[in-house]
Amino acid sequence: MPIIPPPTPAPSPPPQQLYFAALNPESATHVSAFASLCPAARRHHLYALIQECTPTELLFLSTTIAPLLKRDFLRALPPEVSLYILSFIDDPRTLARAALVSKYWNELLKDEYLWKTMSIRHGFSRDVDAVELYRREHLKDDTAGVQNTTSSGSGAEAHRSQLFSPRGLQPPRPQSGDFPYRKFFIYEYLRTSNWLKKGKLLRIHRALLHPPAPDQNMPGTLAQDQGPLTNPAIPTSIAIDGQWVVVGLANSRIHIFSARTGVLSRTLIGHESGVWAVALISEGGQPVGADTSVHPCEGDPLVVGKAQDDSLPPALRTAVGLDKPGRAGRMQLRSRSVPDPFADGGKPKESKFGKPSYPGCASDGWGQPSALVVSGGCDKELRIWDVKSGYCIYTLRGHTSTIRCLKVLHGRPLAVSGSRDRTVRVWDVQRGRLLRVLEGHTQSVRCLDVCGNRVVSGSYDCTCRVWDVDTGACLHVLRGHFHQIYTVAFDGVRIASGGLDTTVRVWDAATGACTALLQGHTALVCQLQLTPTMLATGGSDGRVIIFSLKGSNFAVVQRLAAHDSSVSGLQLDERFLVTSGNDGRVRLYEFERGGGSDGSGASRGAVASDAQCRYVRDMCEPTESVWKAAYTRETCAVLSKKAGKMVVEIWSFKP
Repeated sequence: MPIIPPPTPAPSPPPQQLYFAALNPESATHVSAFASLCPAARRHHLYALIQECTPTELLFLSTTIAPLLKRDFLRALPPEVSLYILSFIDDPRTLARAALVSKYWNELLKDEYLWKTMSIRHGFSRDVDAVELYRREHLKDDTAGVQNTTSSGSGAEAHRSQLFSPRGLQPPRPQSGDFPYRKFFIYEYLRTSNWLKKGKLLRIHRALLHPPAPDQNMPGTLAQDQGPLTNPAIPTSIAIDGQWVVVGLANSRIHIFSARTGVLSRTLIGHESGVWAVALISEGGQPVGADTSVHPCEGDPLVVGKAQDDSLPPALRTAVGLDKPGRAGRMQLRSRSVPDPFADGGKPKESKFGKPSYPGCASDGWGQPSALVVSGGCDKELRIWDVKSGYCIYTLRGHTSTIRCLKVLHGRPLAVSGSRDRTVRVWDVQRGRLLRVLEGHTQSVRCLDVCGNRVVSGSYDCTCRVWDVDTGACLHVLRGHFHQIYTVAFDGVRIASGGLDTTVRVWDAATGACTALLQGHTALVCQLQLTPTMLATGGSDGRVIIFSLKGSNFAVVQRLAAHDSSVSGLQLDERFLVTSGNDGRVRLYEFERGGGSDGSGASRGAVASDAQCRYVRDMCEPTESVWKAAYTRETCAVLSKKAGKMVVEIWSFKP
């Protein structure tokens, strides 16, 4: 037989009601008489009663009335209306304090769409690479979260269903996907705050610039008139990514530091003289084009060298991606292509020109399980190193003079080197062979930049050349400078070049035509960087000039008297500008928020429209001189001279 539960009894009267009813039987009559009064009479009656109360009674009234006046207005509203109200709050600290009001407010403020909007408003969604880096770093946790919510939809949708289900309402906004917008915003907000205030100094490394003079009384030592034993330990080049910091020195050494701990992990020894160029190939990544382990890169049959991969031990074959490692599944997971969580279309936009090079001289790998370093210098040799083991995988010969510049293509095992022998050479760094020799310059090749399968080289012959890596053809010869060219920048659409004539020229990469002649520097232009909307230049006069690339007039956005002497380093992203100089200072500037991706509809990946930057702080203590400075989103490396020593400072801004 079915069991019928007894009816629920009426609630018992509160203790206070029982107390007053027993104490004063006439209170019911008094209350009913008070209820029959008009509002004005009720107020007069209450005022008269208050005037007769003692302080103790007034305190009793205050403690009794205060809880009755409290009202949770967000709980009284539909959840979608409450979230709409909260969406007008710009300060994340206000939302964080609101989450402490009650459990309901805390659950309400966990809505992922709210934090997605906040991320866009604060500009954290502009950098697609930063979003992908966060996803990659937290992939293990996110994957577990996706598996746990497979049966109930995405993580954001599963959480919102609990919030809306008590009222029987449906979520008013589209599904946000499994990207943790709230955690991403907190992470980026703390990281940005660390940049603005002061990061954590992981390690300081010091080394003597010049080795101590040998004891002349010791047998086997050189006499003073026989010249120096070694070159000074002056940093000549730097490459940085999220895991490693690689520093090339004039004394033929290459130091590798951990970007996460600052520890000196490896010192690569093999070059016979100074190292002038280094490039870092990050582990993992996605190959561009066919699998090179199955379909090797083709080169010019007249100059292509013999592959050296047959003689490699199995460990090194695995390091360059020729043999698939046991953890291939994990590598594929790390490099999988996923939609951009902030893109309206669901898929990230890919440029038809390919991905430009990173300013930190690192490049995406082609799926190999180990990070690699490519180096070149005065010994005319190109060397490929395995970072984890420290072994030299290949030694590639072909240049007849100093290798002065070096770049590696994204997702392809192709390195491009420029030399004082007036040639540009293309190398297969996976199989260890020369592919092409690009000839045309009549003097030393000083600088390179790459984008997709295009290479731009700048030379002391006052010209730039645009090359096709796959065919070896010279597509354009850019003439206009009347002194040596020291720096080039290339984003697939535009080419910027600067040199000893103190001018900067902007070229159309498709036609080779000069579209702008930019002036403002009074000395050598030695630093350039292109973004989709801005061009930043640095010169030996200590100035940094930012030009707008919107429109055809290339207007000056801002002129900065950044340093008292030559600008030795310049790097910027969508939020910060970092400059270093021979005056011994490293300065941090922040671009003003507003416009652009913060709500005006401009495309992502661009610095806010014509945004000026403000000086924030010096990033380290003043030194005698700063040779190099480079950074990623979470790490900054500063190479300087102090008290006659080379000093390497590695800073972390990771929350």
